[in-house]
Amino acid sequence: MFTGIIQGQGEVVAVEPMGGETRLRLRALFALDAIVKGESIATNGTCLTVETYGDRWFTAYASSETMQRTNLGDLRQGARVNLERALAVGDRLGGHIVSGHVDCVAEVRSITQAGLSKVYRLGFPSAFGPQVIPKGSVALDGISLTVNHCGPDFLEVNVIPETQGVTTIASWKPGTRVNMETDVIGKYVQNMLAPWNTPHTGEDAPSGRITLDFLRENGF
Repeated sequence: MFTGIIQGQGEVVAVEPMGGETRLRLRALFALDAIVKGESIATNGTCLTVETYGDRWFTAYASSETMQRTNLGDLRQGARVNLERALAVGDRLGGHIVSGHVDCVAEVRSITQAGLSKVYRLGFPSAFGPQVIPKGSVALDGISLTVNHCGPDFLEVNVIPETQGVTTIASWKPGTRVNMETDVIGKYVQNMLAPWNTPHTGEDAPSGRITLDFLRENGF
């Protein structure tokens, strides 16, 4: 479990393709001390498991599922990535609950200056639109951000100078592919409501779709 508060950037030291799978060697560009074999480190928002490690470096394996779902396949030697260690019990939850399980890859469509901040608009597959809401949370390349504005297949986020300085977001440009994880709470709510929002037939079918009348009748 992570929070989306990036601890620092890392550099890709080596990329070892193995068919559809990959092994990465990463070097932290900040004090990443006391690394433990088997611990989880989010790399561009993707939860990876430490296999081997040394002074501020570690290797991690990415399965074919991970490679297909994320932008890790775009990484080359020398590329920068966002790194965050797993949340420890008692730590401050400064961002939001992030699982490190990427839902899809979004693409930067435009970047607009807004004072000292920058507004990024990203497009994503419309299947994930119901999980993105205004003023909700989203993780982009592992960065916890607040959704300013959104539609069925796009969202906009405002990025402050601090975030631009600490993360890789300053290097984004139109066309950049970004790992996107929607709010886990929204996923569970959508899944629980699905039986009432999907047409059914048969004796075990729910009584109907969720409407304002349905909510009133059930005490909401």
